[in-house]
Order: sequence, then structure tokens, then C-alpha cells
Amino acid sequence: MKIMKFGGTSVGNPDRIRALIPLISDNEEKIVVLSAMSGTTNKLVEIAELLYADNINAASLKIDSLSSNYYQVVEDLYSTNEYKALGHEMIDSHIEYIRNFTLRVFTKLQEKAILSVGELISTSLFHLLLQERNIESALLPALSFMRVDKDGEPDAFYIKENLSRELENYKKEKIIITQGFICRNAYGEIDNLKRGGSDFSASLIGAGANAREIQIWTDINGFHNNDPRYVEHTSVIRQLSFDEAAELAYFGAKILHPSSVNPARENNIPVRLKNTMEPDDEGTLITSESDQLDYKAVAAKDGISVLRIRSDRMLMAYGFLRKVFEIFEAYRTPIDMITTSEISVSITIDNSDFIDQIAKDLRDLGSVEIEQNQSIICIVGDFRTERTGSAPEIFEALNTIPLKMVSYGGSPHSLSLLIDTSRKTEALRLLSKHLFN
Repeated sequence: MKIMKFGGTSVGNPDRIRALIPLISDNEEKIVVLSAMSGTTNKLVEIAELLYADNINAASLKIDSLSSNYYQVVEDLYSTNEYKALGHEMIDSHIEYIRNFTLRVFTKLQEKAILSVGELISTSLFHLLLQERNIESALLPALSFMRVDKDGEPDAFYIKENLSRELENYKKEKIIITQGFICRNAYGEIDNLKRGGSDFSASLIGAGANAREIQIWTDINGFHNNDPRYVEHTSVIRQLSFDEAAELAYFGAKILHPSSVNPARENNIPVRLKNTMEPDDEGTLITSESDQLDYKAVAAKDGISVLRIRSDRMLMAYGFLRKVFEIFEAYRTPIDMITTSEISVSITIDNSDFIDQIAKDLRDLGSVEIEQNQSIICIVGDFRTERTGSAPEIFEALNTIPLKMVSYGGSPHSLSLLIDTSRKTEALRLLSKHLFN
């Protein structure tokens, strides 16, 4: 079995939805995982925010606009009056579901329910299209098998057991359609895998179904060796290891959700990144193998804040870092990079929601300095600690840019640097020139 996940741009309009048919029309069993049509989730978020603000009139206008947009999609997507009518009926049902939230007090759980509508509509649209074309398929609701636990993490055992049970009901169909992103929580309520979670869904489904390959289809040919939004003449990386892909995804490469690598890696299922606009391109293949090139790719992560803690109590002491980490744990704030000296420690975070509270608690341990508007530049390649001369080109390339922190040795696959975000584009271009040209 093969998993084929198509993102929002791949189902962004009727032409692109129709273009999926030849991609899935072979004789192989497959599960097709769809995101919401591009732009839909943002519109649903806007509706939810207006409902939070009790601005019912504005929310109703947004709902009307969403309904009109989807009515036009239905008119353009189907060729027969029968399926246009079925499409309109389906849209009416989902829009009425959203409208019902204007009649009651709005809560966080109801927001999650509203956000699920985008994926429910896109999968229903595609399923109806296949029916109109007389292509046999089944629509399997992700809410019947996808679940997160009390900590918001996927319940892998539950997913595997329930997915296997559900698939028993669809032995005749070679094409099974389901939703990405959406799930239920430990209490059975509608939840989600956070933004970008459709990649994660595909990987979890692949692991649960023991797939032979997981394909992530987007609008780009795979991982590039630098960010094409800022750097010209980037090239596609044809092969990556799971660890290398995870580093790139976490540190800013937008093509793949960072969490999506883990289920595939744990089950040794290859992941292939493909472009729906250029389906003949081989894309990027991610496996357990690494060809250990000196430098493979560069990625950048913005929105970084650095906290520098200085304390004489660190000198020749033990337990100090434990106290620091406990503060970040208390505010459920992950750490990206850390460097230490005898009397100071520098820590970067990408979630600054509780930065003031964290800084206040850290001041009980010493003086604290905060610097924001920072970026982490991650260079992925062969950085095994037994190698020599593995990074001189990096520092030569960036000798005109102040480096705030350097993280090396924690991973054999990457070296990370902290710089001002205002110098990010310059840094990416210099690294491209020195490492790849």
C-alpha cells in the first residue's frame, strides 16, 4: 500500500483537483490524504476569531463568502447536474454546521471543530468527483481512527489498531480517501495536529498501515539546498536521510512538517516529496541512508529569541542547569539551541508567549538579558565529530556577519548558527555561494 498526501495548493482549485486523478489512477492500493483547499483554513480561523469576539454579523458575512466560494468550486468541478446538486447539498450541510456556532457561546473546542471543516469539504469534493468519473473509491473519515492523547501527542497504538479495523471494511477499493490534519482528542472531541499537520497525518497513516512508501505532494520538486524565496539558482536534493530531513524541516524548510519524519523513521518507511505540477520529476527520496556529503543544504528559522543567564553561582556548581531547564519546562517552552560557559548560559526559543514570565523566574538565578528578532541558520551535511576540516567554508562565508551563537557536536548531521534576522538573507546567499557554487 502507498500513502499519497496532497497539500492545500495541490487541491487549490478545480483544475488542480482534477489533475490528481491521473496521479492516483494505477492499480496499486493507496490511501489519499488531503488537506483543505488553500486559503480555507485561514478563512475558518478568521470566522472563529470573530465568533470569539462575539461579532456575529461579521462572522456571518465571512460564512456567506465561504459558502459562495465553494458553490463556485462545485459549479466548475463537476460536469453533470446530478453531481453539482450533490456538491451543493454537501456544501450546504457543512456551512449549516458552521452557522450553528453563531447561535451559542463560542469555546476553544468549537474552534477546533470549525477548523476541521476544510478537510471534510476537500475530501468530499474529491470523492464525489471520482464517483462522477466512475472511479471506485471509499471515503474513510479520519475522525474514526486518528487520535491524540492527553498531552496532544498522536496515540500511535490507537491509530494503528483502529485504522487496521477500518481498512477491513474497504478491501475491495484500491483508492481510499481520508483527511489530513484533523483528529479526535483523548476525550473524543474534534481536535487537530496543529497547522501543517497533514504531513504528520500521512506519516502516521503510513506507519499504521505498514505502507511501502509515503508520498508528500506539494508545489515544489522536493527539498532544495537553500531557500528559493531568498536565494537564486537553488537545486533539488535527490536523497536525504531521515535525520537530515528532520533537521531541515525543523529549522525552516517549509516543504515538510517537522514532526512528520518520526513515524516514517521509526517504521523505516521511505518518504518521497513530489510536485503535483511536475509529476514526472523524481523529487526527493528520504530513507535511512545518507551519502554523507560535506554540505547538503541550508535552512533558516525566524522568530527566535535568545535568553542569556549570567550567574557566579554556576562556577564549579552542579544542579544549576537543572533549575534553568525546570523553568522552561514549567512554561512548556522547548529550547532550540544552548551554549554554556563557566558562569553563563545562552538559550534560544522559538515560542516567546511566556518569555517575560520565564525571564522573571530566571532572574532568581542570576542576571538575564533578552535579545529578539534572531534567526537560526542550520547547515546540514557531514559533521561527524571524528572528521577534520568539516566547516571552514561556513565561517569563511560568514566572516562579515556577527555570529551570536554556534551549536556544533550535538548532531552529526548539522551545524547551527544564531544571527540577527536582518542579516538572514545575506547569510543564506553567502552560504550558497561558498558551499554550493
